[in-house]
Amino acid sequence: MRRRRSLPGRQTGVAIITAMLIVALVAVMTYSLAFESQMDARRAQSLLLRDQAVQVALGAESWIAAILAEDLANSDTDHLGEIWASELPGLPIDGGTVSGEITDLQGRFNVNNLVNGDGEIDELYLEQFRRLLTTLEIDPRFAGLTADWIDPDQEASFPDGGEDGIYTALTPPYRPANQALANASELAALEGMDNDSFRRLEPHITALPGRTPVNVNTATFAVLASLGENLSPSDVERLMEEREAGGFADIQATFSTLVGDELLAELSESTGYFQLKVVVQIATVRITFFSILQRTQQGDVVPILRSLSTA
Repeated sequence: MRRRRSLPGRQTGVAIITAMLIVALVAVMTYSLAFESQMDARRAQSLLLRDQAVQVALGAESWIAAILAEDLANSDTDHLGEIWASELPGLPIDGGTVSGEITDLQGRFNVNNLVNGDGEIDELYLEQFRRLLTTLEIDPRFAGLTADWIDPDQEASFPDGGEDGIYTALTPPYRPANQALANASELAALEGMDNDSFRRLEPHITALPGRTPVNVNTATFAVLASLGENLSPSDVERLMEEREAGGFADIQATFSTLVGDELLAELSESTGYFQLKVVVQIATVRITFFSILQRTQQGDVVPILRSLSTA
């Protein structure tokens, strides 16, 4: 009987393959660990740069607050010829740039004016909002829907209101706020509000606490047009030209023949609320910082709402 001879060559081949697999596995693990370490370092760097950018934005906010306080000390009116209304160009900072702009929020229609302190819809502002929507070629029924979204009751106003019955039937269902808005972007949730209509409306509205007058020195074209039923586009263009030199000299005399007495009493030439937008770019990190600043009659300027986006 012949004995089978061992195969050392085959065993050697298996050993070589096993060694190669071990080496490959170690190489993969080493690469994975190195990659994860590199990603952790990049994430840490990005977080550090983001924090740095936020601090730059907060510094810009403090600087703008000082400018607004000084502006009130030197002038009783606010108009688009003042230093705060100038867009801040890109300024160099360590590793990047910072730019920004200030918007007078009282140059817009405050949607919270639609409901008075007693929780009732204010017809004066409801009609103004309808005129604003019409000027922007947006369905005026959104005025009634907005008022019902804000007022505290559950009764739909006639003819354009809408309460729980409309919104709970949608997919997905939701309910109206039934309180003052914190942000005008909430109007995007109105029944039937499409993206195009909201984008056209957004630059002309705001959501400020309490009842605020319109600053006619900074109001947008559409907001000025909404002040009176008989204001023609040529009237508004004339008003825009008249205020260019530094605001209206006498708003009562200018608007007395154009605006009804009730709304005339609500017009202003100064502002208590501003929105600051700051864009900070440091290396590959970019943030956009928004801050709503309230300026009191005593000259104190405080942020009441901040938001941050990254891109």
